[in-house]
Amino acid sequence: MKQIRTIILLLALVMLPLATMANEGGKEEKLDIPETVLEHLSDAYEWHIASYEGRSLSIPLPIIVRSGATGEWFVGTEHSLPAPFFFDATHHGKIYEKMPDGTTERPLDLSITKVVLQIWIAVVVLIVIFTCCARWYRRHDTLSEAPKGFVGAMELIVMTIHDDVVKSSIGEKEYKRFAPYLLSAFFFILTCNLVGLVPFFPGGVNVTGNINITLFLAVCTMLAINLFGNKEYWKDILWPNVPIFLKAIPLMPIIEIFGVFTKPFALMIRLFANMMAGHAVILSFTCVIFLGWTMGVGFGIGLNIFSGLMLLFMNCLELLVAFVQAYVFTLLSAVFIGLAHKEEEAE
Repeated sequence: MKQIRTIILLLALVMLPLATMANEGGKEEKLDIPETVLEHLSDAYEWHIASYEGRSLSIPLPIIVRSGATGEWFVGTEHSLPAPFFFDATHHGKIYEKMPDGTTERPLDLSITKVVLQIWIAVVVLIVIFTCCARWYRRHDTLSEAPKGFVGAMELIVMTIHDDVVKSSIGEKEYKRFAPYLLSAFFFILTCNLVGLVPFFPGGVNVTGNINITLFLAVCTMLAINLFGNKEYWKDILWPNVPIFLKAIPLMPIIEIFGVFTKPFALMIRLFANMMAGHAVILSFTCVIFLGWTMGVGFGIGLNIFSGLMLLFMNCLELLVAFVQAYVFTLLSAVFIGLAHKEEEAE
């Protein structure tokens, strides 16, 4: 009980200055929680780090766009964006160009946005981790010495995904062709999920909560399924083993072809929705902490304690979700690929 009282007292001492700042001068700025949450979840051309007394500390990111009217390239930051280009608030702040005839078009945009930079950070983390693991294996004889510590944990994860997911789902004959892709997808999603839970730079960006990223991953899985599927797989789609009148309509082939696109669509939506929802809940509880002080100090302390406990619970839950979603995406991808390589059934 003494520890609980100490924690509550510390929370009150930390939140009290925030209440004073919020009510200073008798001016209260209304906090729009949905707008704040959507702003943090969306992509941006700068990386916002902190705000203090109306001033924002942010890192400007390079903007690279090509004009659709003149064909010229512009390289700079959002503060030096020339007149033909502008940020369209109705399209999530994306860059648009005003054409000579008065219409607006989306130019070719190759900018390094916040999501792109977070992906590069995740890739660098993966390169460092696996380079260190590979160095250990080069320096040790694995027949006489088993890896321990971090290297041992990484081997456990790799072999679990390799043997229990990839190999068992695809089969002994074909799994080696797809193991590199599936392992890469698993660790990429897991790393992006974990880095996204870090509440400060260089983390905090919800990469897998961006539908463009999950769309790309789903398309990669769809190509792996359909480009390398065997003849038995395509036979079940175009000429399935059903009564002839179902083939003549052709009802079943249409349903099967429709299923070719619904599988990657399910992968895309599942990963996107789960990761976006988790971050949205965490951000909402964070906003509630600041909103509580506008209702009075007494009410604010109780509300902030509740929000703090919920934030702790949600962050612990998101650690589990980060692994589960990476595992589920890899497992379903492996299952779908395995279904495209099934052997011909005997008559």
